[in-house]
Amino acid sequence: MRSNTGTPAAATAAAVLLCAAAVSGCSGGGSGSAAATSQPPADRAEASASARPSSPAADVGKLSAATGPLGKILVNGEGRTLYLFEADKKNTSTCTGACVKTWPPLIVTGEPTAGSGGVKKSLLSTTTRDDGARQVTYNGHPLYTFVGDHKAGDTNGQGDTDFGANWYVLDTAGKKNTTPQQDTGGLY
Repeated sequence: MRSNTGTPAAATAAAVLLCAAAVSGCSGGGSGSAAATSQPPADRAEASASARPSSPAADVGKLSAATGPLGKILVNGEGRTLYLFEADKKNTSTCTGACVKTWPPLIVTGEPTAGSGGVKKSLLSTTTRDDGARQVTYNGHPLYTFVGDHKAGDTNGQGDTDFGANWYVLDTAGKKNTTPQQDTGGLY
């Protein structure tokens, strides 16, 4: 006959370990809010892309110009290339839903500022998106970064036709630059 004396102890130990794992897994290490963890991952990504600046550590609302193979173009405070979307209307973004996952809007909580390189403060403004976030505009063009640009100096979005229209970099006059994309290794 077989003895079951070890089974209750093993079951109790397993239950304690499962409870501990569940509690530590749900806590998220203290980094996050209940609201953020209650949204599905895709919704969280879209909400974070459209509701807050792309990096709280950098002054992303400070626009400057950098010179490279496409000429002098607008960049954010992290040195990331900024783009316009030809489907947008003056001061109105049409990039929503899946679009903001590929083309995150340049969102600010304060006022955007003009940095170096000839950026004109008079052309800087914001527009309010459907979700209430404030998107930076330049000469009436809502501005975006591109997830395919992995570092400062990348211009991989230049001339793309994602979401039914072209995406272009802008010059300091706020005009689109249609120069074809060149393989530069991402350096200005």
